Amino acid sequence: MDSRVSELFGGCCRPAGGGAGAALRGRGGSAPGGGGGSKTKKKNGRSRGGKANNPPYLPPEVSSGGRCLKLVNPSQYRFEHLVTQMKWRLQEGRGEAVYQIGVEDNGLLVGLSEEEMRASLKTLRRMAEKVGADITVLREREVDYDSDVPRKITEVLVRKVPDNQQFLDLRVAVLGNVDSGKSTLLGVLTQGELDNGRGRARLNLFRHLHEIQSGRTSSISFEILGFNSKGEVVNYSDSRTAEEICESSSKMITFIDLAGHHKYLKTTIFGLTSYCPDFAMLVVSANTGIAGTTREHLGLAMALKVPFFIVISKVDLCSKATVERTVKQLERILKQPGCNKLPLLVNSDDDAVTAAQQFAQSPNITPIFTLSSVSGENLDLLKVFLNILPPLTNSKEQEELMQQLTEFQVDEIYTVPEVGTVVGGTLSSGICREGENLVVGPTDDGKFLRLKVCSIQRNRSACRVLRAGQAATLALGPFDRSLLRKGMVMVSPEMNPTICSVFEAEIVLLFHATTFRKGFQVTVHVGNVRQTAIVEKIHGKDKLRTGEKAVVCFRFIKHPEYLKIGAKLLFREGVTKGIGHVTDLQAITTKENGLEESLGPGQLSF
Repeated sequence: MDSRVSELFGGCCRPAGGGAGAALRGRGGSAPGGGGGSKTKKKNGRSRGGKANNPPYLPPEVSSGGRCLKLVNPSQYRFEHLVTQMKWRLQEGRGEAVYQIGVEDNGLLVGLSEEEMRASLKTLRRMAEKVGADITVLREREVDYDSDVPRKITEVLVRKVPDNQQFLDLRVAVLGNVDSGKSTLLGVLTQGELDNGRGRARLNLFRHLHEIQSGRTSSISFEILGFNSKGEVVNYSDSRTAEEICESSSKMITFIDLAGHHKYLKTTIFGLTSYCPDFAMLVVSANTGIAGTTREHLGLAMALKVPFFIVISKVDLCSKATVERTVKQLERILKQPGCNKLPLLVNSDDDAVTAAQQFAQSPNITPIFTLSSVSGENLDLLKVFLNILPPLTNSKEQEELMQQLTEFQVDEIYTVPEVGTVVGGTLSSGICREGENLVVGPTDDGKFLRLKVCSIQRNRSACRVLRAGQAATLALGPFDRSLLRKGMVMVSPEMNPTICSVFEAEIVLLFHATTFRKGFQVTVHVGNVRQTAIVEKIHGKDKLRTGEKAVVCFRFIKHPEYLKIGAKLLFREGVTKGIGHVTDLQAITTKENGLEESLGPGQLSF
């Protein structure tokens, strides 16, 4: 492991939060403090043990809450106190917490004897049972600390059994060049069977006949991979259904399989901007290296500030030297000033645990996996990583979103026999329940239409309540499908949605062959909105060249859209590309747009 990485991780895997017990620290909602905290003067420790004069340590905690040095036979009062702490940490970690046993509150890696460790794990297991959670030992390591008796520290994952479908759900967008093995890798992960080398594993993921015939993804598809409370993989093996996977899982990874071919780039951009992925997985073929749209997809993830990790596939087709050359090629690009990333090659379970804990905390860390979907080489390391990967938002941010008014983005529209019109998308804010009355729009003339949510499905299983940040499909009954389009929003009737045809954005022109000036037409992507817009005005300048910044006024050429100030914006036209954010809206007032009062075909009254 690179020495800078070792220093960054503070001697060993740095915790993502506070904890307590048996000289024990846990990952919950609090961040580690920096340096010091002990009465004795200490120097930097090493990642694997140290000498008595130079003991290894972790940064001390700054979170408030009870701490203790031992979990061996705690009193009843102390036990209840520790259980309360665990409940809080699970709540902050949205059902997950990582505890480190053998670490003092000031960060010193003291370690425990085998007997003390056994007793501490027993107590921790009792605590987990009390709150309805399970524990899994992630890793152990020995430390040298002024003792003749071998002493260990242990890292333990505590995961709460889901109540009423409240499993932790992470969305991972899958990027990469065409023929890099994206769909095949997802097929292997979600079906539980290795590929035969000719693409058998990907057949279940394709949605269209031409995709099966060409072997190339052209649309957006979703696949799920579950982990139960003990960290075991739950997928479609053993003939499980999607509903059974949801019922058995306490953590769900939803993969968004995007297209790799350049002619489907608009579909890939829509998947990244609309479905709000938590992370992105960039798949690179070991035998071709960085080719085709790989750089473009990497740039998109960075422009939209989506944390990404890299998977080098097809290592079974290459020599070791070829794989190493591809790794070095990636490391060189990641370290360039434009990226400024710190690559971390994952070669062991220990590396996978470290990478997962640091990835969500440090935006500069980029884990790199080398694996094969045919031989299964290093596939388990990716599963360990996904199992431990923590969410980006904590429970407080989630609750703040849930207290806002309901807002659901319409990303997909279907007609299902005996069900009627169905829309798919993500709930941006609020809570949506079965039977709830909402309004959808804007239509081409800026109106909002009334409708009723008849039923909800999440991850292909029935769900009564949808919470902010969750993706789902909503059945709208007899509502006329022709009145809907992608890019609409379904909002609470109490909300006064801001719709506009003209808006301003502060942009950076990433590339343009000549000059970017008034009258130029581009395809604008803002969240789930995708529409052609014309440049009305460039403030303070007559024209823009590659790399320049400006505030630009855009006008949608077809119909008004629902936008928010501060929303990320991405625009393109041929080789022209730019990014930015919305700064001002010339809103169409409520009196102008209003609600449809007369009920047309497919509209439902309250």
